[in-house]
Amino acid sequence: MAWQVFAFILFLIKVILGQLQYSIPEELKKGTVVGNVAKDLGLNVKELSANFQVVAEEKIQYFRVNLENGDLLVSERIDRETLCGAKQSCFLNLEVVIELPLNFYTITIEIQDVNDNIPTFSKTNFSIEISEFTLPGARFALGNAQDPDLGTNSVQSYTLTANEYFSLGERITKDGVKYPEIVLEKSLDREKQSLYELILTAYDGGQPHKSGTAIVKIYVQDDNDNYPTFTQDTYHINLQENAPLNSLVIDLNATDEDEGSNAQITYSFNHIPESARQIFTINPQHGDIRIIGILDYELADSYEITVEAKDGGGHATHCKISVQVIDMNDNTPEITITSLSPTVPEDSSPGTVIALFKIRDLDSGRNGDVICQLYNTMPFKLLPISSSYYKLVTAESLDREIHSGYNITINCVDNGLPVLSSNKTIELMVMDVNDNSPVFEKMEYIIYIAENNQPGTLIHKVHASDLDQDDNGKVMYSILSSKIEDIPVPSYISINSVTGVLYAQRSFDYEQLREFQFQVMAKDYGSSPLSSNVTVRICIIDKNDNAPKILYPSPDTEESEFEFIPRSAEKGYLVTKVIAVDADSGHNAWLSYNFLQVPEPLLFTIGQQSGEIRIGRDLPNLDSLKQKLVVLVKDNGVPFLSSTVTLNLVIAESFQQVVPEFKQQPNVSNHSSNASFFLVIAITLISFTFILTVIIAIIFKCRKPNTPTSLGTYSRNVYPQFTLGCPSEISDTSLPFPFSYDVCVTLDSKQNEIAYLKPVQNVPTENLIDTDDSSAVSNSTNQHLPTNSMAEQAQPNVDWRISQAQRPGPSGAQPTEEAGVWPNNQFETERLQAMILASANEAAEGTSGLGGSTGTMGLSARYGPQFTLQHVPDYRQNVYIPGSTLTPTNAAGKRDGKGGGNKKKSGKKDKK
Repeated sequence: MAWQVFAFILFLIKVILGQLQYSIPEELKKGTVVGNVAKDLGLNVKELSANFQVVAEEKIQYFRVNLENGDLLVSERIDRETLCGAKQSCFLNLEVVIELPLNFYTITIEIQDVNDNIPTFSKTNFSIEISEFTLPGARFALGNAQDPDLGTNSVQSYTLTANEYFSLGERITKDGVKYPEIVLEKSLDREKQSLYELILTAYDGGQPHKSGTAIVKIYVQDDNDNYPTFTQDTYHINLQENAPLNSLVIDLNATDEDEGSNAQITYSFNHIPESARQIFTINPQHGDIRIIGILDYELADSYEITVEAKDGGGHATHCKISVQVIDMNDNTPEITITSLSPTVPEDSSPGTVIALFKIRDLDSGRNGDVICQLYNTMPFKLLPISSSYYKLVTAESLDREIHSGYNITINCVDNGLPVLSSNKTIELMVMDVNDNSPVFEKMEYIIYIAENNQPGTLIHKVHASDLDQDDNGKVMYSILSSKIEDIPVPSYISINSVTGVLYAQRSFDYEQLREFQFQVMAKDYGSSPLSSNVTVRICIIDKNDNAPKILYPSPDTEESEFEFIPRSAEKGYLVTKVIAVDADSGHNAWLSYNFLQVPEPLLFTIGQQSGEIRIGRDLPNLDSLKQKLVVLVKDNGVPFLSSTVTLNLVIAESFQQVVPEFKQQPNVSNHSSNASFFLVIAITLISFTFILTVIIAIIFKCRKPNTPTSLGTYSRNVYPQFTLGCPSEISDTSLPFPFSYDVCVTLDSKQNEIAYLKPVQNVPTENLIDTDDSSAVSNSTNQHLPTNSMAEQAQPNVDWRISQAQRPGPSGAQPTEEAGVWPNNQFETERLQAMILASANEAAEGTSGLGGSTGTMGLSARYGPQFTLQHVPDYRQNVYIPGSTLTPTNAAGKRDGKGGGNKKKSGKKDKK
């Protein structure tokens, strides 16, 4: 048998447009080689194991591929009759999918028929009743034999047991079907023999021949000379596969011209397939055929049934019923995923294959035409690669931070009526790629920390977020290497690499370091780490930790220095000026001046902001020529710090007049005789003071005196409070930084000197300090300053311009009209303070060209015979004090006009 089986194998391989075709006989043994797919497709056998996949349309896998050598093998028994029934051609289709690279092939295998079935009759016994009066030549139809094989392998001939009365005849229908018939050769005589048993044999044309038999029993009866007849030999019926149960298929009606029992016709299935017996039934009396089972086009699309009509005399005739099943759209499309990648990196390029799936609809024609599309709008698309295969690919770039996953729903719809559809959902996870840099919460961090902090203090926390996932989104913080005044930043600040918390490594001193900045880097833990930087500015906030320092008069020489006041001095006369500076900044460095101890409260006044000491009323006839004042200088901090200085004042017309006062102590004596005179004078002064007070109150309304009488009435609000900030912040909103001022000390040919401040030209003066506090803007000369503190700084009054007559000396050049303003910025205040201090120290050390030892302000030489008191310039009245908008006034002219009062440092010779 082996050579006969393989003789039928036709190795006709056609590789046309990706298709292969093989021809094999049915009933091959399992493991039989059909062909070598790898060789015929030109594939490398080594690549089959990973990328090769065979998909069959049938539920049973009749073939498999040996991945080691590429042979296509038979894996299940193949019965052509089961697969294709009576069809002349029988094909099995296989689909081969190669994924990398993606290729698609179709393999068609033709199943050839072999003679593996024997002819069979629908009945094992045929009964024929023949009247004895039947004439020779009469024909009696028999049922034909059926053989599922095709061609010559099907039924070819019949034989009948030889006898003298009967022979075998054939009737061929229009369809070419041969029906055996019994031909009466000789008249019968029932009395001689009433029963004949013959064997009917059917033969096919196969090699070797196969046959089937049936027994024919002939009963000799009385005469019945008419046969039932149908209207046609073959009936063609079309049935929809969704036809309901008990539906009428056809109503057969055969006629017989006989009468009586010979005309009574009964109907039966002469030949019907086993599958049709469960679907159709026939009424024996009426001949109607009805549906008793479910029609399914996908199982069988046609049926052929032979019906026999038999009369009561035993005569029978046959007809053929051909039932064609019409397909209805009763099957939804089937979606089968053959390849799937459940994850995809977010940096995948467009066109990346996500899945490969197969579409199958068991319906036929338009009912089986399927179109697939994505249910929702997504960054994916479907690409058809054949009539039944699609691939799902990315249509655009993915971003996990926007969508971390997708539920991709594939919707497939057929073209039938009604339309049927099916869905398939694919869960796809987008894998993270380190494509996002850490992002800080702020573009720049500005951190304020008060000076004198404890080392290790937590000062702030920076935070950066990363949209990536896991290590790609985990952030590490570090400070970029840089230096502040040649000292590495980590010596000042440290950072927790995990939390981003900044700690101070040392205690900061505002007077040494005002502001510094550095950069913090946030870097993720990705395989290719990404980072970003942010600038952190540390602004040191000043604390009031420095007491005012008095520059003039020097506290070290307060017992040996004297200020001279001429007896002719009038109210408003400028006696002297206290000069002090504060190392702090802002309102902590804004100073105010007050009397802490004064012999007569109304005799002297002091400018709270300027420190100028003036005569408050006309000098009375004092018994003592010496007056001792204690001045308190306090800053504007919380709590405030202060310093004191003692001033010794001498009232005399000349130095020689006061010498006896220094040499001997005055004797205390009673001048009782002058008591009445002093009483009258006192009453007159009281009355005059009252009238003057009323007049001043009316003129200035409710203005408060600027000279407190006790320490308890000192006001902290001499200067306004400001919120401190970094220098760059202040310069952005008020003055350009740095704000330059010229501090000039000029000396003319006659030893006259003046110190003044002048802002640099072309510098805007908007938003400068201009307080409207009456106590801060009024002084002993009742000068008025602008009250619109937020308006543009007005031009200073004429007191800023010091004329020749107002100078301490007889001559000297005066700068032309130049306006001096005071910045509203704590750092500019400090700059000016430093310049004033330098100027004052220069004058105090005698560097101005006047001579003199250290600490004497260069005044000791003026007591020589060639100098008088009025020739010595007074530095104090011309120095601009930080925190004050007041300038020297015309009251100085009164002093000049009266010969001027100057300080005197007494020596041992004078005391003697």
